Amino acid sequence: PFLADGTPVQILLNPLGVPSRMNVGQILETHLGWAAARLGFRAITPVFNGASEEEIQKVLEEAGLPKNGKVQLYDGRTGEPFEQLSTVGYIYMMKLHHLVDDKVHARSTGPYSLITQQPLGGKARFGGQRFGEMEVWALEAYGSAYILQELLTVKSDDVEGRTKIYEAMVQGKNTLEAGTPASFDVLVNEIRGLALNMQLEKARM
Repeated sequence: PFLADGTPVQILLNPLGVPSRMNVGQILETHLGWAAARLGFRAITPVFNGASEEEIQKVLEEAGLPKNGKVQLYDGRTGEPFEQLSTVGYIYMMKLHHLVDDKVHARSTGPYSLITQQPLGGKARFGGQRFGEMEVWALEAYGSAYILQELLTVKSDDVEGRTKIYEAMVQGKNTLEAGTPASFDVLVNEIRGLALNMQLEKARM
């Protein structure tokens, strides 16, 4: 897109990114930045005591720009004007150094938490990928019972099951014997800490 005088717009931002983040200041900064560039001054405004909307509108008028900060943009492919006016201006953009090479991470076996016996989280600690409630619901919706059983027991905090499935893999067997998750023992101990005796009867149904 370009302005009426042929100046191309360098960066396009989706307007839906403003109301959800409640950053109206970004819009006001865009207006003030444009007026400041036209009039040749630098605007430094404190966070909670900065330039008011009235002051920004006044500066826009001085710079010969529309009071609402919106102008007509033209389609760069056809040259036709867009239906709606667009907010145009100058704004500070900070570059975030988030690169795929730094993000990629895989784990087969690794460290476990001493309390919950679940795999640690995060790349720095060589942790596993968290499988949260919503992910569990998604697999439940597909009826993936065996994948869920594996994820929530031997791949998580079922210490006995971990050992057994490792032995089975070494022997070339394809069996899964799930035991009691360690997090359940943590829950039982917390309940006992509230002076509520909880006895667990291990019986196969």
